[in-house]
Amino acid sequence: MKPYYQDEYVTIYHGDCREIVPTLGRFDLLLTDPPYGIGVDRAMAKQGGTQYGKAAAAKRHYEASGWDDATPPRWLLDMLRDHAEKHIVWGGNYFELPPSRGWLVWDKMNGDNAFADCELAWTSLDIAVRKREHLWKGMLRAGKEERCHPTQKPLGLLTWCIGLAGDVQTILDPFAGSGTTGRAAKDLGRKAVLIEREERYCEIAARRMWQGVLDFGTANSALCVKPNGRKWRMEHERVEARHRSEQWMDDQHKDDRAHG
Repeated sequence: MKPYYQDEYVTIYHGDCREIVPTLGRFDLLLTDPPYGIGVDRAMAKQGGTQYGKAAAAKRHYEASGWDDATPPRWLLDMLRDHAEKHIVWGGNYFELPPSRGWLVWDKMNGDNAFADCELAWTSLDIAVRKREHLWKGMLRAGKEERCHPTQKPLGLLTWCIGLAGDVQTILDPFAGSGTTGRAAKDLGRKAVLIEREERYCEIAARRMWQGVLDFGTANSALCVKPNGRKWRMEHERVEARHRSEQWMDDQHKDDRAHG
């Protein structure tokens, strides 16, 4: 299957992980955040453009397609785990998974409102329970990070997860969303394969990989705007062609010096 996007570190596939993962090899780490089956995409779409709870500003508008209507079946989660040595699955309390001593806790620092104080990740890691605080409260987010997906996890949180997994060089995320797992892997110099069935999120993930280490508060403020896929791909191909040309010229200069 042809990748939707590919660079030195990250490969993105647009499609169904049930069909794509069996064609891939084995990975060091499965790091993913599957649908919880609570209909969050439909709920967020209905509330788009309105304030909620004690949020400081209007919400971003999200489109609903039903991707969060049900949890992945147990056989699928088993298959995904079979393709990796270590595993971190956010929302693990929603799924049928083996007992674990190494749960991860993300404290969102939500304060006094109706939303969950924390989210949980099931892991197969032989570690004690670990907790990380990272503000993620509506429009109030640590690090000025742009939120492009209704269940997006902070970049710092997934970077922390990769660190806890130890010496992992290859990472699989079959429910990639806006690509935060790939961005964290690339920043750490690890290789990752992302799979996402919604093309609009593949576009966003690809731009996150393509733009380098991101400053979400400045040059990338339009990151989550629905992209023009054809225009983006043409620009990406233009830049790739320029890089290949520059590499060819460098190789020629090296040959000239070697034979000079």
